[in-house]
Amino acid sequence: MAIFLAVLVLLTIIAMSNIIHRLIPFVPVPLIQVGLGIIAGAFPGGLHIALSPELFFVLFIAPLLFNDGRRIPRDELWKLRTPILLLALGLVFVTVLLGGYAIHWMIPQIPLPASFALAAILSPTDVVAVSALSKRIDMPTKMMRLLEGEGLMNDASGLVAFKFAIAAAVTGAFSWSAAVFSFLLIAFGGLITGAVLSFLILRFRYLLRRFGMEDVTMHMLIQILTPFVVYLTAEELGVSGILAVVAGGITHAAEHDRAESAMVKLKIVSASTWSIILFILNGLVFVLLGLQMPGALSVIFGNAAFNNARVVSYIILITLLLLILRFVWVFLFWQGNWGLQTKQVSGREKLRSLLQMSISGVRGAVTLAGAFSIPFVLEDGRPFPERDFIIFLAAGVILCTLMTASVFLPLLSERKELPSSGSQFQSVRRKLMKTTIKALKEEMNDKNRAAALAVISEYNEKMKRLRFEQYSLKQHLRLKKQENKIRAHALKAEQVELEAMRKSKQITERIADNLKERLQEKEMLFANPFKAGVSVIKLKHLIDSGKKEETGRQRDESADMLKKARIQTAKAAIETVKQHMNDDNKEAAQSVIAFYQRLILRLQHGTAGRRENVRYEKQKKEIRLKSVQIIRNEIQELFENREISRETAHQLRQYINDLEAELLDE
Repeated sequence: MAIFLAVLVLLTIIAMSNIIHRLIPFVPVPLIQVGLGIIAGAFPGGLHIALSPELFFVLFIAPLLFNDGRRIPRDELWKLRTPILLLALGLVFVTVLLGGYAIHWMIPQIPLPASFALAAILSPTDVVAVSALSKRIDMPTKMMRLLEGEGLMNDASGLVAFKFAIAAAVTGAFSWSAAVFSFLLIAFGGLITGAVLSFLILRFRYLLRRFGMEDVTMHMLIQILTPFVVYLTAEELGVSGILAVVAGGITHAAEHDRAESAMVKLKIVSASTWSIILFILNGLVFVLLGLQMPGALSVIFGNAAFNNARVVSYIILITLLLLILRFVWVFLFWQGNWGLQTKQVSGREKLRSLLQMSISGVRGAVTLAGAFSIPFVLEDGRPFPERDFIIFLAAGVILCTLMTASVFLPLLSERKELPSSGSQFQSVRRKLMKTTIKALKEEMNDKNRAAALAVISEYNEKMKRLRFEQYSLKQHLRLKKQENKIRAHALKAEQVELEAMRKSKQITERIADNLKERLQEKEMLFANPFKAGVSVIKLKHLIDSGKKEETGRQRDESADMLKKARIQTAKAAIETVKQHMNDDNKEAAQSVIAFYQRLILRLQHGTAGRRENVRYEKQKKEIRLKSVQIIRNEIQELFENREISRETAHQLRQYINDLEAELLDE
């Protein structure tokens, strides 16, 4: 029961962090989650969860890195292979070597092997934290890809270096040749193991499909289990489990397009399932990081043997050391093929990019988990020297790098132009409509297709009205003229289809004559609206009088035949409009197509029974409410990404409130 309650509290904290982030979007979610974790763990009766490094790596790091490897563009990763290796291997070993000596010189009570171990565990950057921080700043895409690639690789190199440093501290023996050989074996063994295992799992799933086993739930379960199987197998073989899951994710992505191209439903379910898993795991990583902080910090702050001001200064100095090493390394090996076009920019722009790269080296959960894995005793039974102090320093550097990146990365990024009024406000509204239509199309299925198309048609009509609002009178008349011309082509197509239906005896002569008169009246409407209006009134009177001469059953049959004929002629009109559509009249043509699509939906809906009608209206209402929520989420995302100002967001929320009332009234 205690474990269940702890999980509930953790999930509640994750939910609270996202609510708080909505209110103060300028504070990154990871920082909020770490803060809430510190608060939850600081109280005597608060939440206390011991961090098991082995469990942490397999439960959190394995699926997160597998997903990163699965989604990162492989071609971009290959293009940036040189800088990625320079950062993930070269910078890690420079940090271990120089950082180890510097820490030992600064804090002599920490032995040199233990100093190397601390420098090694501080060398990996946290790709999850960097990704979360980059969402609210305008960081170049290729720079973000470089940071992601570095984060995927340097976990393994840092942890391998940490392993050898700990072994040297525990046993007192170290061999460079053995260390280099072991590193190559562990690294390449992990990559090969991950790639082979992932390929075999994909082949197994493909074999299941050939036997007709295409159950989405089963395939999704195998996909979720893949990173755990790959990681545990690699660790049992004595190679890098972290590099194995990265290689497994990349292999999965490479094979995914071919092996699962036919399972469209699995792709949709996979995207939704992984988004939920990653949301929870990312949140838990930072909350657990925060929960460990009070314990790691209190051991030193509560110890009279340590001067609190001095140990805090150690944290600041180590953080500065890591930033300076990273800055100098990037500066020395900076090349144009790093994807940042630095040869074509000014010195100021290059300096800003260098600072962005340096500050983005955020340390995170991998660092703290590694620090907690330091053994309690040496080989001779003595306590590991300054174990608590090393954990304290690691925790402090994590907090320091997180806060530094949160404060300075937004200052170094280019400020986005924020639309506030006029045409910019209109363009944002159109963007919201387009996003909503796209989302509704993705969620459309066979059961709700009619209702979804009806709501999509409503949004298309609203987009049309928004376009008209920004047009001048001259533009409006031009568009209307194009629309009338296209409608004339559509009416001709309807007349041709009607004549074909008359000849094939699909409709009666009386219905054919009535429809022909209606179509002729519509043609006159575009030429002389007043004359057409009078004729339509006369035609309606004749039709109404003709209905009185029919029996109830005949009226039902005639109405059914009339609806089917109108649906068929409308479809013919749509095909003709598509044939006449070009770049110049595309907007007008789409408006006419939308008109006929709405007509078809109304006619098809009208033929349904009462129970079907109720179900249709219920679906329509649900889809409308869902569309409003999609727009609200998009407004919040635009605001958080600094694409719109707070004032514009407020105006858009007022607009969506009015839209919601209008949709519900309809």
